[in-house]
Amino acid sequence: MKNRDSQRSKVYEAEHLVRVMFDRADERGLRTVDMLGSSVTLPIERRFASLESVQSYVDAVLALDWVRGTWPCARRSVRVRERSGAGEAHYERDTQTIAVPLHRGNKAWALRELVVLHELAHHLEPEESDVPAHGGQFVDRFVTLVGGIVGDEAAFVLRAAMLDAGVAIG
Repeated sequence: MKNRDSQRSKVYEAEHLVRVMFDRADERGLRTVDMLGSSVTLPIERRFASLESVQSYVDAVLALDWVRGTWPCARRSVRVRERSGAGEAHYERDTQTIAVPLHRGNKAWALRELVVLHELAHHLEPEESDVPAHGGQFVDRFVTLVGGIVGDEAAFVLRAAMLDAGVAIG
């Protein structure tokens, strides 16, 4: 049985803030943001057009040598499926499946890199782990994935938002 997931809401709050920063950067065409006294140029966050494109992305990330070298669980495949309704994306450990809602309010809000990497960080948790789903180890995996895939600047912004929200990392 897993320990209580006490920082789940803080993780979601920080992640939402970062996604809004990326959205605004895209809308305005201005990629530079100020974060806790630092001026940061945000990299481009990939968006996906379909479940098939998410599946291809997930497969490619899990095939990266540095990902497999860091997390042995990356050798396990992941299936991507549509989540019914417009709720949050989630990872189903027993079937190794990422469930992604396709639309909310006519927007494909979950078909984006940060959401998919969040769910992959759950997949990369050791199989027999009993740590909280959004505990410090999860956050460290998530930030590491974001840094290695999206870019160091994205990882900095995500880590700063997590710390600012009171999230324990590591």
